[in-house]
Amino acid sequence: MWSWRTEDQDAYETIFDVFEEANPCITVNFQAYKNTEYNQILQTGLTGSDGPDVAQVRSYGLLQPLVEGGNLAPLDDVVPALADFDEAALDGARGREDGSLYGVPLAAQTIQVFYNTAIFEEHGLEEPETWEDFIAVNDTLKEAGVTPLAVGAKDAWFVPTVHDALTAAQYGGADFQQKLRDGETDFNDPAYVESIQTFADLEQYMPDDVVGVAYTDAQVLFTSGAAAMFAGGSYELAFFQSTNPELELGVFQVPPPEGSALDHPVSAGYADGNWGLSAASDNSEEAETLLNWLASEEFGQMVANDLKQFSPVPGVTFDEPLMQEMWDLYQENPAPYLLLVDYRYGDPVGTDLMGEGGQQLFLGELDAAGVASKIQDGLSAWWTPGQ
Repeated sequence: MWSWRTEDQDAYETIFDVFEEANPCITVNFQAYKNTEYNQILQTGLTGSDGPDVAQVRSYGLLQPLVEGGNLAPLDDVVPALADFDEAALDGARGREDGSLYGVPLAAQTIQVFYNTAIFEEHGLEEPETWEDFIAVNDTLKEAGVTPLAVGAKDAWFVPTVHDALTAAQYGGADFQQKLRDGETDFNDPAYVESIQTFADLEQYMPDDVVGVAYTDAQVLFTSGAAAMFAGGSYELAFFQSTNPELELGVFQVPPPEGSALDHPVSAGYADGNWGLSAASDNSEEAETLLNWLASEEFGQMVANDLKQFSPVPGVTFDEPLMQEMWDLYQENPAPYLLLVDYRYGDPVGTDLMGEGGQQLFLGELDAAGVASKIQDGLSAWWTPGQ
């Protein structure tokens, strides 16, 4: 089994001890690779003779090259439990052309703002209920010498995550997604441009020279208490808690400014990864046994408890209070992590365009309209609104 989650290596070894105890004739050799190098490593492994039997594979558009290349086996008839999964979770595991399932969904992620409750209490702050409240929180922290928002824009992949955490409600969330799908608008839409302008306006609350700050640097700023808020994914929780067990955390959705496309905050979300079966596996019977266990409530509950990830396996509960709060917020006001969910099916991918465009925005090389045009023009190479 191969994965891009190096940070979960120890946890998975413990988890698979449970599987091996119940299946003593099968041994799981879990190998994790650097996430930024994993896609190429996996492609090479699956097309060669030394690849994995079971691989952690991406979702949505980034799954398709492996499907189209015949590198993965369909699982519809291999893992019966998939029939009971939520359709939103399965959408990230489908082949776009044939609609077959090529993965057992691993996790769902939500995007929101984490905050250090001790810092908020020290400065008499509360979770913002309006945009004006949110700006006031940032101003108070900045005046007190605390970095309000821990953002690392040196790593382009993180930029669209922060943009959606801060402005998804402003451009319209799922309503905007549907308008794009229906051909009623494109990324030059004024609401989307305005959301990028808001993103630029919030730079004053981010670390100095934010494009020179790495994602890992931003994590350290937050876990060390040098920054009060971190706009990011639910996948951060386990890292934050393990890095600083004394860190007291809260979460909230950013309320949109007056005149936004939506009048309520949202959490963007997406299906994050699947377990796929190599079409060239020499151990397919054993791999299928493992995949069926990966679709079980036993494994799903360990994903929730040990990895602090939102397992999509039916029946799994979330004992961690902050996980339950993030999940409840998402269920109440869901939105898609738009550029990841719908715009990774061609080249260039939407998240890359926003990542590079956001960097250029902060460097003063593009204005908000320029970033929106960059996204629209780039996607036009393979996507037409309404198709």
